Amino acid sequence: MELFDMHTNNFSMSRNINLPVLDKVYPTLIQDLEERGLLDSTLVIVMGEMGRTPRVNGSAGRDHWPQCGFSLLTGGGVKAGMVYGVTDKQAAYPVSDPVHPSELVATIYHLLGIDPHLTVYDRLGRPFPIARGGAPCRAC
Repeated sequence: MELFDMHTNNFSMSRNINLPVLDKVYPTLIQDLEERGLLDSTLVIVMGEMGRTPRVNGSAGRDHWPQCGFSLLTGGGVKAGMVYGVTDKQAAYPVSDPVHPSELVATIYHLLGIDPHLTVYDRLGRPFPIARGGAPCRAC
């Protein structure tokens, strides 16, 4: 059984397997980091590499959907309780404050204290901008 690929049986797997684990592990981790005084210096990220289709497929699953996704950032300088961006009613497309993947990467680098405009070079001297031109989210 594939536990993290939601092309089939999405709702049962989410309700019975994946979300109960996240519901226990995530708040426990955040509380532990906070009690130890480490939350402000630790960035916790929950996300996938893409969104899921707003429509359910014939196998009770959801397929890949790059137009809209989510990320959850906690600690590490992120403003608590903040929601950034709005989707349409179907969560299919952003309607305000869309975030490009390069902007999310730049935000993560910025929160980690790494210059998101940094360019690194491979062994052949080819340049690789680490955030591909993205700018960090200033509201975060």
